[in-house]
Amino acid sequence: MAEALIFYTNPMSRGRIVRWMLEELGIPYRTELLEYGGAMKSPEYLAINPMGKVPAILHGGTIVTESAAICAYLADAFPSAGLAPSPLSRGAYYRWLFFAAGPLEAAVMNRSMGVEPDAEQQVRIGCGDYGSVMETLARALVGGGFIADEHFTAADVYVGSQIGWGLENGMIEERELFRDYWVRVSDRDAYRRAAALDDEAMKAAE
Repeated sequence: MAEALIFYTNPMSRGRIVRWMLEELGIPYRTELLEYGGAMKSPEYLAINPMGKVPAILHGGTIVTESAAICAYLADAFPSAGLAPSPLSRGAYYRWLFFAAGPLEAAVMNRSMGVEPDAEQQVRIGCGDYGSVMETLARALVGGGFIADEHFTAADVYVGSQIGWGLENGMIEERELFRDYWVRVSDRDAYRRAAALDDEAMKAAE
């Protein structure tokens, strides 16, 4: 019997990334929708994630938080979905998963809050500066295809989600390379199912 998988989320959160990943896997899972504030800060949920944030998953006795970590874990836990390269071919896969979770998100969020590190600060922080992050990401997408392998992987779920959200909200600069990549990776039934589920949950909460 397969271990139960519980998905803790809010449809207006990074949980949308994990929802997409779960739909790519095509496995059964139970969704626990949490409201910001009370439910996320309840003792019951803080036992799952002391940060009081979503998403998180509980798979059997294993708790995983942080969207990129959840995507990587799920790709390994359900290898038949083919969403991770073979172990010895994961250099680019790990690189871009954690580039998007680290420098990309940090640079984008800094810019959105009006934080512009000076030259000395750029040396000390992992994301450097916004322009360098955008150029690095763009170079990775030259030539089309996918971010880390010849086929779609969990890295495309995560990197694609960051790019798609950034373009939609004007927090990632509009470039043809970024737009084309987002259109390419989101043109999938699993993405459409995931978006529909979260959009429906948002409407139900209104």
